[in-house]
Amino acid sequence: MGRRGKSDGPSGFVVINKDPGWTSHDVVAKLRGIFGQRRTGHAGTLDPSATGVLIVGLGKATRLLRFLQATTKIYDGTFLLGSTTTTLDADGEVTGTYEMSNCSVDDVRARAQELTGELMQTPPMVSAIKVDGRRLHELAREGKEIERAPRPVSVSRFEVEHRSSLEYRFSISCSTGTYVRSLIDDLGRALGGGAHVTSLRRTAVGSFTLEDARTLDEIQALDHTDADWWGSSGVLLTPREGLKSLAEVMVDAEGESMVATGRPLERRGVAADDPGPYRVISAEGDLLGVYEASSPTAMTASVVLSGNG
Repeated sequence: MGRRGKSDGPSGFVVINKDPGWTSHDVVAKLRGIFGQRRTGHAGTLDPSATGVLIVGLGKATRLLRFLQATTKIYDGTFLLGSTTTTLDADGEVTGTYEMSNCSVDDVRARAQELTGELMQTPPMVSAIKVDGRRLHELAREGKEIERAPRPVSVSRFEVEHRSSLEYRFSISCSTGTYVRSLIDDLGRALGGGAHVTSLRRTAVGSFTLEDARTLDEIQALDHTDADWWGSSGVLLTPREGLKSLAEVMVDAEGESMVATGRPLERRGVAADDPGPYRVISAEGDLLGVYEASSPTAMTASVVLSGNG
């Protein structure tokens, strides 16, 4: 399939470098207007004060966002030891202060390493998770706090570097669903006091980094008079390009017909130890769908973009 879908606008992915002050929803709404595409979504929320990589899907590509949501996220930023806040970052009110001048850089690094690996993390009340139809941050603004079930997350890297006094810089690689603010809060508590995030930037979502991203201002400044301005400018990635980290399976006309009706395919052309998901590509180079291994010799459809899918 090409960049333009059957609906009212193009299909594909836009990699945004989000500015501070914008909610992820605001960014999606803005792009909905710029591209004239009602079907939009994103691959992972960024807090309004946070900056960095936000991947937005348009048209049929919104059905593929879950494959990007599942990829590793990388963040950097700064935190301050010695105080906690209502929002776990600098936007909230101070809830506690602690004497932590005796914490050494080695202590901070050691506690950070203890917060790597497979963890159970309780979502903060300031998160966008819905409970009984209400987002937690909405309840928090009403002064309410409810029980939240811990969720499994994975932190593969948590590095810290001392900047000055009680301020540190950090870099974290983690799974989707990990709350960086909560990690920093946990770090402060592990050190016998408290800490909160003072700046946060997402530098990568899977294989997409800040080098791949554009700001909304940069996109608005492009010449939109060409009917395919999003393609000629390279600002809109095709669905195939957006899932570039997935292995590819090429199919002929017969295979394309099978994908169009969601039938299983023979598992070939991929490594035996790669369970998928895989991009299924037509002879013309279009992404037909995404399949996953169902047995050592077969794979079944997860998402079909061609035909009736």
